[in-house]
Amino acid sequence: MTSVREVGGLGVYLARAVEEGTLDGPTIYGAGAILSTTGGHGDLHSLPLSWVAEFGQRDGDLRLCDGVDSCIQAVREQLRHNAKLIKVCASGGVLSELDDPIHQQFTLAELRAVVEVAAMADRVVAAHCHGKPGIMAALEAGVRTIEHGTYLDEEACAAMRETGAILVPTRTIMQELLDSPAVPAYAVRKLAVIGDRHARAVALAHQQGVTIAMGTDIALSGAELVDSWGRNGRELPLLVDAGLTPLEAIQAATFNGPLTLGRQAPRSGRLADGYDADLIIVDGDPLADITILADPARIVGVWKAGRQVKSPRPT
Repeated sequence: MTSVREVGGLGVYLARAVEEGTLDGPTIYGAGAILSTTGGHGDLHSLPLSWVAEFGQRDGDLRLCDGVDSCIQAVREQLRHNAKLIKVCASGGVLSELDDPIHQQFTLAELRAVVEVAAMADRVVAAHCHGKPGIMAALEAGVRTIEHGTYLDEEACAAMRETGAILVPTRTIMQELLDSPAVPAYAVRKLAVIGDRHARAVALAHQQGVTIAMGTDIALSGAELVDSWGRNGRELPLLVDAGLTPLEAIQAATFNGPLTLGRQAPRSGRLADGYDADLIIVDGDPLADITILADPARIVGVWKAGRQVKSPRPT
């Protein structure tokens, strides 16, 4: 890949190393710490609350915030790290132990405060949302992207079209968790409820004309681990399984990707005058076989802003 939107973690620090030339890597658009309510999806429920709160205050990658003032402060902390977007957990999730994916977590007032302060710095907000209440509140607050969107229905799809919000389905994380024997029992119970529902929601969003951008929720290093780097391309065939054509899936991964970043978006994702020459070469026709893009070995050439960073194999 030539650029990546990293929605919570250490990307804000790694981005600086790439920009300085210390490390050769993709251009990183990091969110900094994930913002969560106390007891929300970004909380670590089995640990003492004081530990998790202190971790966030010490620039960890999870930041608890409750109430409008606390949310404003948390956004400004991420902006201080030069976060290119802000990530909030607007609903419960799968891998958080005690919450329910259906439940809304931040209030509308809190979400509006996050969006307002981010917008003052030309940043957009990405909202982790499974349940419809969180989806609708996030859209009313003005978020740019809905991450996951498991309980999208026709009303929510209409709201996304009206507001111009983008769905980032992250079919990869859902499928990786469903495939893994290492998922904890509480997450298995949640997956049993939402696994098929998520696939149907992505298909519905596509049918309803919602803009879809590729994203994976890939988070770990180590090929032996579930949801690890190197399997990002798996998202494209999963989008095709959800009803997108191969060309639409490729567009979700290229042209639509920068749309998720608002004014921070790179001049990338299309072959046109004035855009960065971010290019890849593959050893086959992905329109005939989309799984080619899921195999890193078949990405044989990469150019980042016109600079070749991976060469084709000699023939």
